[in-house]
Amino acid sequence: MKRRNLLTAFAWGAASLALAAPLAQTAQAADAPGVAFVYLGNPGDAGWTYAHDQGSKEAEAKFGNKIKITRIENVPESADSERVFRDLANKGNKIIIGSSFGYQDFELKVAKDFPDTVFLHATGYKKAPNFGTYDVRMYQGAYLAGVAAGYVTKTNTLGFVASVPIPEVVRNINAYTLGARSVNPKIHTKVIWINSWFDPGKEKQAAETLIGQGADVLLQNTDSSATLATASEKHVHAFGWDSDMKKFGPDAHLGSVVAHWGVYYNAAIQQVLDGKWKNDPVWWGIPQKAVNLEDLNTSAIPADAMKQVAAKRDELAGGKWDVFTGPIKDQSGTVKVPAGKTLTDPELQRLNWYVEGVDGSLPK
Repeated sequence: MKRRNLLTAFAWGAASLALAAPLAQTAQAADAPGVAFVYLGNPGDAGWTYAHDQGSKEAEAKFGNKIKITRIENVPESADSERVFRDLANKGNKIIIGSSFGYQDFELKVAKDFPDTVFLHATGYKKAPNFGTYDVRMYQGAYLAGVAAGYVTKTNTLGFVASVPIPEVVRNINAYTLGARSVNPKIHTKVIWINSWFDPGKEKQAAETLIGQGADVLLQNTDSSATLATASEKHVHAFGWDSDMKKFGPDAHLGSVVAHWGVYYNAAIQQVLDGKWKNDPVWWGIPQKAVNLEDLNTSAIPADAMKQVAAKRDELAGGKWDVFTGPIKDQSGTVKVPAGKTLTDPELQRLNWYVEGVDGSLPK
């Protein structure tokens, strides 16, 4: 799974400053249990960190003075993060949340030294008595975006600005393509990998290249608004990712695949407060309202497409069908998922092949 590779000198410095003076700490009662969020970037990125920060604010609004929230920004995925987690634990925080995949080993190491503190980790896969992982099913929103794209495209060519070649991103590319081809089998998806989660310059270049190759509806699995802004400049369409990015290209915007991390944060914090928290992995999606395709552009998306998106959303919400339900073929035409079968979560977490309709080869 994720996350994230933004190791810059600025991040190192900012993390050190943050430890001396947390960027946001509410003025709750002194005996309120502390809940600390550790961010790789800052909420201004409009993407991954912004979405997690929105979730922390939902928790702040829900629990009020029952908890004391601390937020630490710009913490690199390195041994320096261990220092941040250890400092937060030493300060007595009851719950410590690492919102980036690269924190996993450092956070887990600290967790073993503080058995009375609950450590939560985004998108990881390891487990300890006081260490649990969580994620949201962004691929479900990507599928819905593909359905809308399948109706809107005039070139039958979609574009995807991809970050790093891991199963999470492959899932989203495949889901986008499956959704589009479910309503328009002629569609192909072109992919450009930028090997970074956040690099607005590379994201813009990738979007421009995809548009030059004929793609007229773009999706991304990167963190800036550059893809949508470039689509607006070039007069094609695109979707936002992680949060509602409409303001960065209103005319180009077809909708945004939004992660609602607050749904999980509210539930996990309540469980800890009630003494009922368990370390079982959590992977929520549309049924739990943790993911959605939002702010759809009804001026650009035909009414039939809106109905189809709503119908598929309802199917997903019911939990009786999921995106990777067969029959599904890979690029060679080989059936990878037979009719009536659905990929299991462990299979989804190891996904390393493109579905039929995705052009090019997956990077090694």
